[in-house]
Amino acid sequence: KALNLVKELDAFPKVPESYVETSASGGTVSLIAFTTMALLAIMEFFVYRDTWMKYEYEVDKDFASKLRINIDITVAMKCQYVGADVLDLAETMVASSDGLVYEPTLFSLNVLCSPYRTLQIIQSKLQEEHSLQDILFKSAFKGAPTALPPREDSLPEPPDACRIHGHLYVNKVAGNFHITVGKAIPHPRGHAHLAALVSHDSYNFSHRIDHLSFGEILPGIINPLDGTEKVASDHNHMFQYFITIVPTKLNTYKISADTHQYSVTERERVINHAAGSHGVSGIFMKYDISSLMVTVTEQHMPIWQFLVRLCGIVGGIFSTTVNVGMLHGFVGFLFDIVYCRFKLGAYKPKSNLPDTLLDGYTNNHSPLLTENNKH
Repeated sequence: KALNLVKELDAFPKVPESYVETSASGGTVSLIAFTTMALLAIMEFFVYRDTWMKYEYEVDKDFASKLRINIDITVAMKCQYVGADVLDLAETMVASSDGLVYEPTLFSLNVLCSPYRTLQIIQSKLQEEHSLQDILFKSAFKGAPTALPPREDSLPEPPDACRIHGHLYVNKVAGNFHITVGKAIPHPRGHAHLAALVSHDSYNFSHRIDHLSFGEILPGIINPLDGTEKVASDHNHMFQYFITIVPTKLNTYKISADTHQYSVTERERVINHAAGSHGVSGIFMKYDISSLMVTVTEQHMPIWQFLVRLCGIVGGIFSTTVNVGMLHGFVGFLFDIVYCRFKLGAYKPKSNLPDTLLDGYTNNHSPLLTENNKH
């Protein structure tokens, strides 16, 4: 009785094979259906393998920690003529001697060997395709080398520039990182630079930014100012960069790090006091920190969602092709036309007279008898 009860609950009754009739049109529909299922299933698998970045915003509540500034800038002046430091809104001065290194070098680069040209190409692509930033987030790998290849110790020419590189720790408030003439000295009202001993003709603030980032360094991440190159048109030239820093938590399948993104606005002008353009020659990077924090998380389609979508593809195509009689009838009609036209000789000439009459007329040469002939 239990077995009979289970049989009555069968929602998929089996039809005997003797009652089933196969056809060429049905086989054609089956091939189309199976091919479509396979293609859509493969495409759905590639969608399942892909990941995407989810952005969430919240208020940044961390005010006590320090902000790290990573710097690698080459200025077209000798190292004894320039000085770099940071002054924030709390009037706290951070001297460059705390973490920056001044290295004499050449300002010109070998176009074929320098990775700096690669940075310029990537930056031009990032300005056109903003979605490439998600790819850079996914490719970040913690612990990989981040520094540029070391410079050659033996320079072919006397050094004419200064490479300032390293990192500084500052307060998480707005500030101003600047490079100008003369070394910085402390001052009761702020700070000053010893520029009186430097000749005005030696001023040249043409510069190249190999790297500028905030927070933890992540290899593979290209920042907005990486690869920037500016050439001064005058000795008294001021370059200004207005930077807005956004704290960012990055969580991917490779790394989990606290870093910072930033946007920048550039401005440059020639200092001419007679024309009303006042200021100090140099490179000024004025930064401000956003009160919002961005959490970037790499997400993946769950396995149950992939299986549901896959079952929907298979079941939808199967029910559409099997249960819709119109499709099956249309395919069968086309198949019958093609089969009858090319297999059964549709182009053979046919006569309106029966074959028996034709044979009787051609084989019998005597005239047909009628009642009149009998008489």
